[in-house]
Amino acid sequence: MTVASSSNTIAPKKYKPATELVFIDNSDGNGVRDPYHAASVPIYQTATFKQPSIHDMGEYDYTRSGNPTRTQLERHMAKIMSAKKAFAVSTGMTALDVITRLVNSGDEIIAGDDLYGGSNRLLTYLKEHSNITVHHVDTTNPACIEPVLNPEKTRLVLLETPTNPLIKIADIPTISQMVHRYCPNALVVVDNTMMSPYLQKPLELGADISYHSGTKYLSGHHDLMAGIIGVKDEEVAKRVFFVINSSGCGLAPFDCWLLLRGIKTLGLRMDRQQANTMRIAEFLENKGLKVLYPGLRSHPQYDLHHTMARGAGAVLSFTTGDVEMSERIVEAVTLWAISVSFGCVNSLISMPCRMSHASIPAHIRKERALPEDLIRLCVGIEDADDLIEDLADALHTAGFLKK
Repeated sequence: MTVASSSNTIAPKKYKPATELVFIDNSDGNGVRDPYHAASVPIYQTATFKQPSIHDMGEYDYTRSGNPTRTQLERHMAKIMSAKKAFAVSTGMTALDVITRLVNSGDEIIAGDDLYGGSNRLLTYLKEHSNITVHHVDTTNPACIEPVLNPEKTRLVLLETPTNPLIKIADIPTISQMVHRYCPNALVVVDNTMMSPYLQKPLELGADISYHSGTKYLSGHHDLMAGIIGVKDEEVAKRVFFVINSSGCGLAPFDCWLLLRGIKTLGLRMDRQQANTMRIAEFLENKGLKVLYPGLRSHPQYDLHHTMARGAGAVLSFTTGDVEMSERIVEAVTLWAISVSFGCVNSLISMPCRMSHASIPAHIRKERALPEDLIRLCVGIEDADDLIEDLADALHTAGFLKK
């Protein structure tokens, strides 16, 4: 059985971030070997591969275990994530599911108290059905993590930074050093979906595993679902590949091809989306709203964020102080699609407590100080003037601003 999908290495020469996204390097001969030299990576839309003989198995035998198109995607992602190996799976939640399978019954996971609702749902399942203890703490404060570290039982420390949806910042280097010092067998895992590897590289900051929902910024068009796992250690990578191969959750060839195409424009999209987000954040803050965005100097962790990331991203949240007011604002927009998710070229608006985080029980949301009136904006590439005008009209319609 082939392990071809794990044959991904880092490019020998480093270019500027935008160039790295576009340049697919096959100089070592381990990528897709296309005799026709297609400018676009070919799609190997096949389930099986013919073998030279029963005694001589080729590099690929079955797409569940490996496929040339997936290999090329994984090699490319390993390069831009600064990973030893990268793996492409069916969704972002699949990526987290694969990672949590490195944890055994009786072990412990430390996770944030502000994290994506789907991640919270999976961790709750592990706690209730797999005899795994999950500690939810404020991972943006290292002092809250140290008391629950257990050298014998802690296996994963799961971070989001910025967190979703409160946009708080976790100190990846400090936490990684602390975890590795007290718990040598524990892995620091970072959900880097909101930043993308264009803006932040957790593996260079001390984390052991970084993962993404490729559905978001990596793809950029919300026309596919995918998950990406980047691993720094070869032995951990072997364990991750075993789970993926055994469970059959590797990403299909056509989706791999689509994702490779999307990654090439990540830099252009993210630069435009960040610029739009900054203007919108300033507009909302100037109207008296409490805005959560690490691009604003008012963000309490502005300096920390910019020691780790090249930009502030394109997601912000704000509160109005009134749940019904927030609902009216969301219902009044025209250009902003009411939708879960983020990272798309078009702009999205949502109320997390009603949508993406609704699976978290209300009393838990209250304990974690997740405001019911919180509105999340995921800013796209439209003209910023149009987006701001649409928000202004919604604020007037909802009664927040008086004409």
